[in-house]
Amino acid sequence: MSTLTLRIPDSKYERLKKYAKSQNISLNKLFDELATIALTQHDAKIRFERLASKGDKKRGLELLDKLDKQKNRDQDL
Repeated sequence: MSTLTLRIPDSKYERLKKYAKSQNISLNKLFDELATIALTQHDAKIRFERLASKGDKKRGLELLDKLDKQKNRDQDL
């Protein structure tokens, strides 16, 4: 396991500390969870970009249009 020194404004540190306490987790656990979220988002973006580069743009736009139409129908209900 690694140790990390993080420099953030005191006000942000205090807010994060309060947030961690409200979630009944340590500040260390909070940063671990935030890092997991950031890495998951990054991995999803990279995966999407790889798949998109191999995909058919016309078919992709057709699918997005289909989703928009479905969303509009759902909102009308």
